[in-house]
Formats: sequence, structure tokens, C-alpha cells
Amino acid sequence: MENETGRIEAFSDGVFAVIITILVLELKVPEETGSDFWHGVREQWPHYAAYVVSFLIIGVMWVNHHTIFSHLRRVDRPLLFLNLLVLMVVSVVPYTTNVLAEHLMEEGGSANAAAVLYSAVTVAYALAFLAFWWYVTRVGHLFHEQVDKEGARATRVRFGLGAIAYPLTVLLAFYSAPLTLVAHFLIAIYYAANQIPIPLVVEEERLETASDLRK
Repeated sequence: MENETGRIEAFSDGVFAVIITILVLELKVPEETGSDFWHGVREQWPHYAAYVVSFLIIGVMWVNHHTIFSHLRRVDRPLLFLNLLVLMVVSVVPYTTNVLAEHLMEEGGSANAAAVLYSAVTVAYALAFLAFWWYVTRVGHLFHEQVDKEGARATRVRFGLGAIAYPLTVLLAFYSAPLTLVAHFLIAIYYAANQIPIPLVVEEERLETASDLRK
């Protein structure tokens, strides 16, 4: 499937775009009017907070997804299904975001249950993305020639940190739903600021170029 990576990435980008659009559509229009309008806007702060956090999470997902595909020269059938698995899990985020926003400040356990659901989906995403990356790096047959396959394989541990961090948010959800949302925000900020580079065979390319020039 040479030259198919662009088609798969375009399809995935479309799914991400739809997911983010659905996410913003979940923001409610205040029912209050007149002098109570701004009060109604303030009362919906859980929806705004959940929207910002989920937007960051999906944005980081998209950046990582784009980074990986920019280093692939071909795809195969197992990768297509793993990519669909990643997209399937991501598409649930708007639903869990809305559930968490609706119950964030409620008492009686519903807020904790909503936070557990929200965190559980992020755990599922982390595992799906980790499976995707492990398959890509297992042999390295899908990479461009310039990619350092051994170096890329060494990044598996850092890619897998989400599979440790997100389960911890599930445990935190049993204690506090607002703190769980804050934890997800901090994890998203961390991943946004610390993208994992995929190593390239830069040194070998430089030496080959120098040798060609001498000839």
C-alpha cells in the first residue's frame, strides 16, 4: 500500500475534525435572559472547563497521530484496523465530556462515576495508541528509510507513560471529580510541551552526502 498514507491520514483528520466540532456543539446556550444572562453563563463553567481539557486532549492526540504518519511511507491491513481502533476510542470523548460536565459539581456519587467514565475512556485511548505504536515499531517495515528504527523502538516506554498516568486518574476520580479534570489538564499540557521525537538517521545521511561530494 505505497502512497496510501496520505489517504489514511486525510480520513483520520476528518474524523478528528468532526469530533472537535461535536465537542463544541455540546456547549449549552444559557436559558436565562436579561440581567440573569451572565449568571447563566457563569453557571455553565463545568461545560467550559471540560471543553478546554477535552480539546487539549484531542489536540495532542491529533498532533501525535500526525507526527507518526509523517514518518510512514506505507500502511498495511493490521495498521488500518489499529488506526480505526484509535479513532473509535477518540470519538467517544465528546460523550464522556458532556457526561462529566453535567455531573461535575453534583453530590451523591454521580460526579465520581462521571469522572471514572471520563478517565476510563482516556485509559482505553492510551492503550489503543500504545498498541498502534508498538505495531509500527515492532518491525519498522512501514517507516521511511530515514527513520532510525531502533531509536524509534526505544521511544516505546515514553509513549507508554499514558498507560500509567491515565489509570491513576481513574483512582483519583473516586476521590474528586474536579481534581480529576485538573489532572487530565496537566497531563495534556505535559504531552503538548514534551512531544516525543522520532529519531532519524541524520548522521548516516550526512556521511553519505559528504562521500558523494568527494567523488
